[in-house]
Amino acid sequence: MMILKVNGLTHQVDAEADTPLLYVLRDDLKLNAAKFGCGLGQCGSCTVMVDGKAVQSCVTPLVLLEGKQVTTLEGLGTISEPAPIQRAFMEEQAAQCGYCIAGMMMRAQALLQRNSKPTDEEIRAELQPNLCRCGTHMRILRAVRRAARLMDTADASPANYGSTP
Repeated sequence: MMILKVNGLTHQVDAEADTPLLYVLRDDLKLNAAKFGCGLGQCGSCTVMVDGKAVQSCVTPLVLLEGKQVTTLEGLGTISEPAPIQRAFMEEQAAQCGYCIAGMMMRAQALLQRNSKPTDEEIRAELQPNLCRCGTHMRILRAVRRAARLMDTADASPANYGSTP
């Protein structure tokens, strides 16, 4: 039995210490935003945040998460009250097939939490590990810039997003 803190809640999960976080999120906790893509940590579809840092959950064993806070896309906002990053991705229509988008949003959220006004180069560098085969890269860049503005104009601290359910 392992204790896992996800989206501000504490969960007891019956899993081995070497079980990848992604499996527990999807199978046990029914948090399905993070996707299984490559299973090798090479595509970014499974990206979540651990203590505010973007990590690939398909290659992150539970044993490394003791005492740490995991945040998934579901922990940022809701359908009725989306977080700025979620709202921006919707407003910019950044998804085509949508498979990569949850991972892109989580990696962008991690960036905006530590840098509220990133340059295009910084955004591109941060998102580089996440693959998008549909080619919505320009819309994704616009969405991240929009999210930064939304966070700024709402007088919201980016560090507040992803810290509570």
